[in-house]
Amino acid sequence: MTDDKKPVGETEAKPTNGAGGAETSAAPESSADLPASGAEAERIAELEAEIKTLTDQALRALAEAENTRRRAQREIEENNKYALTNFAREMLPVADNLRRALEAIPADARAADKALDSFAQGVELTERELAAVLERFGIKRVEPAGQPFDHNLHQAVMQMESVDQPAGTVVQVLQSGYTLHGRLLRPAMVAVAKTPAEAAPASLPEEAEPSG
Repeated sequence: MTDDKKPVGETEAKPTNGAGGAETSAAPESSADLPASGAEAERIAELEAEIKTLTDQALRALAEAENTRRRAQREIEENNKYALTNFAREMLPVADNLRRALEAIPADARAADKALDSFAQGVELTERELAAVLERFGIKRVEPAGQPFDHNLHQAVMQMESVDQPAGTVVQVLQSGYTLHGRLLRPAMVAVAKTPAEAAPASLPEEAEPSG
């Protein structure tokens, strides 16, 4: 026969919740759930405005730093690009002298003298090689013959009457010009066409002033 008696001192566990149990205590509300007072709301607005101001200042500082970096980079590139300016100007007379040497040899003299022709061919080769080297470093010759006068690239040293070319056209190049990466290194010395005097329209006679 089974003994239904419980051991002495052992108590029955009581339910902690439910209809017959004790009620669980409610968790306290956090400060974030509590409505902010007027002073707190004002302080929050001030902090948000300060954060926005500081953010704007930081963005402007970053933008200014980036602009400064770009300007410095452009200046470095410009300095590297045009570092050869003085050296290039010193080399231009060499190219001029080679051209003068070739122009000083008449074509019929070259045809009659093989040695002279060979010499002239050597000068031509040297001139071409020099022009190729100069162009490799961004130095290009300005040859404006037959083109309208451009004060940005040309320097007019004389005018020549011409019936074949419109007035203001370059009819003769006295000295070649050069540019360095598109920037003028030396202007071309040129002669510019002008209308012949006999072709210019005659001036109209002045009107007689009315007498007394």
